[in-house]
Amino acid sequence: MPTRGALVSQLVFHHYPSSPFSEKIRAIFGFKGLRWTSVHIPVIMPKPDVIALTGGYRKTPLLQIGADIYCDTALIADVLERLAPTPTLYPAESAGTAHLLAQWADSTLFWTAIPYTLQPAGLQTRFAGMKPEHIKAFVADRTAFRGNARSIAIPEATGALRLYLEQFEAQLADGRPWLLGKATSIADFSVYHSLWFVRSAPPVSDILEPYRHVTAWLDRVQALGNGTFDKMTSGEAVALAASSKPASTEGEAFLDLHGIARGERVTVAATDYGVDPVEGELVLSRPDEIAIRRVDPRAGEVVVHFPRIGFQLQRPG
Repeated sequence: MPTRGALVSQLVFHHYPSSPFSEKIRAIFGFKGLRWTSVHIPVIMPKPDVIALTGGYRKTPLLQIGADIYCDTALIADVLERLAPTPTLYPAESAGTAHLLAQWADSTLFWTAIPYTLQPAGLQTRFAGMKPEHIKAFVADRTAFRGNARSIAIPEATGALRLYLEQFEAQLADGRPWLLGKATSIADFSVYHSLWFVRSAPPVSDILEPYRHVTAWLDRVQALGNGTFDKMTSGEAVALAASSKPASTEGEAFLDLHGIARGERVTVAATDYGVDPVEGELVLSRPDEIAIRRVDPRAGEVVVHFPRIGFQLQRPG
């Protein structure tokens, strides 16, 4: 598939290689044949350049287009669809189902795959070669990051993952190439990234072996590649934001669900984990997206965008 980097704005993608949600978007870049700019960010805090861009949000990954910062892969996928609508992530015959399956996969399936993969045998692969103090720092960071989010015990995660794999195997057994039929959809990429994470930990990846239709489907998604990319440092990405202007939101319809007007000070925070609030001026409120303008000493004026689902908007304090 030809690269279409010249057709869209510079896509600066903040990620790290082992991040499952980052792999979801990297695979979408491959599917759409997009050229992008890779910025590797730290796996754990501190992340000063990320915070300069977002104002506090620290989940991975982020998509930056100039001084516009897009959070959460559900929104990032929608942005890529707007910029490069062909091939589509939302084929007409399965768009509604694809959205629902993607939301389930990004939450329920993800939080099943993570504890299963990060059981002691899987951790040995993940942390191979790391110093004990680095492992300790990673565990402490993730514990704080998750806060009070519910954790599934390993036996329950194992049992649930097997059931999900059996269901996907049955779904793919009719010969369809993709989860919802003949056309690739956002559902494929949302299910893929969690199973990619399982597959990348050999001591525990044998759970996939009995499901030959699932593993063949995984191979098809992975074969789409990651598009083509160049590299940028995180400091250069902050400088890019500082030298850019956010896209105009003037004339956009404004959906008021909170009794909060355009231009008011608000905070936006995730409702599941990584709930650090971001404060700024509300400038965009669509049915599926909200955005706030903020000013950072290093990044300058930026607009930080969030999907509506999974985030809470409210007045500060």
